Amino acid sequence: MLFSKRHRILVVDDVADNLFLLQTVLEAEGYDIDTALDASLALAMIEASPPDLLLLDVMMPDMSGYEVTKSIRQNDKLPFIPILLITAYDEVSVVEGLEIGANGFIRKPIDFDLLLAKIREILS
Repeated sequence: MLFSKRHRILVVDDVADNLFLLQTVLEAEGYDIDTALDASLALAMIEASPPDLLLLDVMMPDMSGYEVTKSIRQNDKLPFIPILLITAYDEVSVVEGLEIGANGFIRKPIDFDLLLAKIREILS
């Protein structure tokens, strides 16, 4: 699939192996990938250069994915950035995530066909 513009995705997860796996799969699909191991770095990267899409782990030590989503949505200086929250937990509150502005959820272990379909849908 050819893109007139390569979409840039920021992947945020506190587990380096998860970042590497997502980066490998998404780059193979033609996306430009930036990664961040923590929420503070991610927020700084977003403010410096907003990505086309944010893949954001829910459970991180410094700030949760919910807190990051809320921070992004409350920042009037940022353009709209689609956010997919990634979680390993079944009890995660999908309603809470959607109410604060997330565009959807992906469960771990990640179904990459589903993830890629959601990414294509959001970025089309």
